[in-house]
Amino acid sequence: MLVRFWGVRGSYPVPGPATNGLGGQTACVEVRPRDDLLLVLDAGTGLRKLGRELVKEPPFALGQGVCHLLISHTHWDHIQGLPFFAPLYQQGNRVVIYGQQRDVHLSHIFSNQTQDPYFPVGLAEVDAEVSYRELVEGARFDVNEGAARVSCARLNHPYVAVGYRIETPEGLSLAYVSDTAPFDRIVLGYEFVKDGPDPDQAPSSDDASTLKAMRAGVVALCQDADLVIYDTMFEMEEYRRSPHWGHSTPEHALDIVQEAGGRALALFHHHPGRSDEAQAAIVRRVADKAHIEVMAAREGMALRCTGSGVEVVEG
Repeated sequence: MLVRFWGVRGSYPVPGPATNGLGGQTACVEVRPRDDLLLVLDAGTGLRKLGRELVKEPPFALGQGVCHLLISHTHWDHIQGLPFFAPLYQQGNRVVIYGQQRDVHLSHIFSNQTQDPYFPVGLAEVDAEVSYRELVEGARFDVNEGAARVSCARLNHPYVAVGYRIETPEGLSLAYVSDTAPFDRIVLGYEFVKDGPDPDQAPSSDDASTLKAMRAGVVALCQDADLVIYDTMFEMEEYRRSPHWGHSTPEHALDIVQEAGGRALALFHHHPGRSDEAQAAIVRRVADKAHIEVMAAREGMALRCTGSGVEVVEG
């Protein structure tokens, strides 16, 4: 299974001298369980470049391509690349969009994104066939008659987010956990919270039970995974100031992944204000205390899941 990063930043794109090493585009990850099967995790601004590469050659250049687009949630930084996805404008291509929303259909959300006056071409007017699959918490489904199995779990993030696990029949596996807060202080998912809780106040017993269940679901996604891609936007002091924003730290991610027996951790959803140099220092700090391989996701990097971890094949 091949994994390639096209966008690794959180919140908004920040290309420039301080971020060009890891990249400044927002979340987008290409996953190839096999050569003829394309899954894409999130549709941030990194999706634009992926799309331009896809239409250079068959099957997408011939209008015969199929893209399974797995959306973690519909905050702007995870969907803003979709209107610029070149395969949408080639007749015959198919794009299947998967995701979960609280009370609004996915088709409504993405149609609104491209309606007048925000964009000149409505999603209903593109040349490719676009369809939607609404997911529920805990869903499991096969793609391409079992060529890949996808599992979902709820994440701790405002307005519903889901994490994904992708497995192949050969036993290779990847977990994608973006965006989520840790599971120690506040339950998120059904509204935006204006202010975070008191840093020293424990959650109620009901909230603690909900957080425990959410955490167990995320651990299950990461169980024995060759690679876990995890939201680590915050440093610990940033998390303590803003737990209601719905993001984790590298230490939170490492705790989950090592408990689950994951084999490698890619820090992801990098803070838009964090330079490459600062992020490199974070990786060194976390790697020093880890019992697994730890890396920072960067645009252009391609990894191959091997059954015992990952190997870098490009970037």
